[in-house]
Amino acid sequence: MNDMQRGERLRPRLRLPAWTSTLTWKATVFITLMCCGLAALLGCLVHGAMTRQTVGTAREKALTRLERAIEAYETGARMPRGEGIDPPGLPPELRALAVGGKRGTAVGTHRGRPVMWAAGPAAQGTAIAVSVDFRASERTIAELDRAILGSSGLAIGGTLLIGAFVVTRITRRLHLTAQVARRISAGDLDARVDDSTRSKDEVAAVSRALDTMASSLQGKLEAEQRFTADVAHELRTPLTGLNAAAELLPPGRPAELVRDRVQAMRALTEDLLEISRLETRSERVDLDSYDLADLAGRWVSASGTDTALEVRGSLRVDTDRRRLERILGNLVANAHRHGAAPVTLTVDGRTLTVTDAGPGYPEYLLTAGPQRFRTEGTNKGHGLGLTIAAGQARILGATLTFRNGEAGGAEARVMLPGPAAPGATAPPRGRDEPQSPGSSAPPAR
Repeated sequence: MNDMQRGERLRPRLRLPAWTSTLTWKATVFITLMCCGLAALLGCLVHGAMTRQTVGTAREKALTRLERAIEAYETGARMPRGEGIDPPGLPPELRALAVGGKRGTAVGTHRGRPVMWAAGPAAQGTAIAVSVDFRASERTIAELDRAILGSSGLAIGGTLLIGAFVVTRITRRLHLTAQVARRISAGDLDARVDDSTRSKDEVAAVSRALDTMASSLQGKLEAEQRFTADVAHELRTPLTGLNAAAELLPPGRPAELVRDRVQAMRALTEDLLEISRLETRSERVDLDSYDLADLAGRWVSASGTDTALEVRGSLRVDTDRRRLERILGNLVANAHRHGAAPVTLTVDGRTLTVTDAGPGYPEYLLTAGPQRFRTEGTNKGHGLGLTIAAGQARILGATLTFRNGEAGGAEARVMLPGPAAPGATAPPRGRDEPQSPGSSAPPAR
């Protein structure tokens, strides 16, 4: 790449403000250009027609007066003032035309005032000419031009006001539709546009289509949630009996395998029930004040896992201990199961970070968000651990993010809300939906 190309790339490009890309601005510019163009076209047509008519009338008067002057000249009568042979002020081009044997007219001046000249041939290479006062015609044309400009300005202003009112109403409805669409994408499936206007235009069709889509999606998700909850509830009874029967089996390897699978099914059933409760938004937090470093230390000691604790700074926070320990348990268990030692829990102010030295999170999980019952390769698991952690973090009003470390390994970060955070007392509205990386809904692996 030469210096010229590099300079062109480094040269800042002129960018218009963001508001110039709005529909209101574009419609305003379009209406203004159309009105100005139409006003200019009509003004030119009216001006041209009126000018031709006014000049034509003055030309007829001048030619009629020229006829009388020629008759008077031929009979030897005295001609009025301003008429005669080669009068002063006669335009040279008009005199040349008359000397050539033709009659003609031209606008000029006589004694400092505008006149319409009419000239014809006379004897011995001279021209006989008369003049008609042209001041009234010029005033008429000037007044017409002012009237055209004034009426055009009023018409453009009125059209802009009416157009802006109509476009603003449309854009307001479009903004409402976009706002509802964003709320639905964030998980609030109860959001609706409810366009109450009587119009049956395209905006109303889009609004109705969005409401229909939201209702259909909400119905399908609620049916899925009911199915999950019903299946989990129905499985608890036979699993309880199966667990009791497994305890009666004689000692041996087959009995251990049966008990292990029964415990796995019971854990899966409990996870499904917990996800169902989180999705119904019926959970409430039990807040109390805790020293975050002390709480994390007690949990690490009681967990029985090989997890290192690092405290960089601690604060007292108002949180739900049971839910926070559930989040930490899922994150640490996920790190030990899918990552590699050392696994470290770091406390820094209101932030808890779980890191490991494993291969990190798969890229598709970082971009697609939490997905239940999806794992990569031969990894064992159901993808429910981080989904539950995400739901519990949302109930607490915390921010849960996942990323891969620059030097390798996975990093899960929980940032607890401040004392005035609205999410600390009640869960936000909305439903569990995949979100973009960096949001409070992390991917599960």
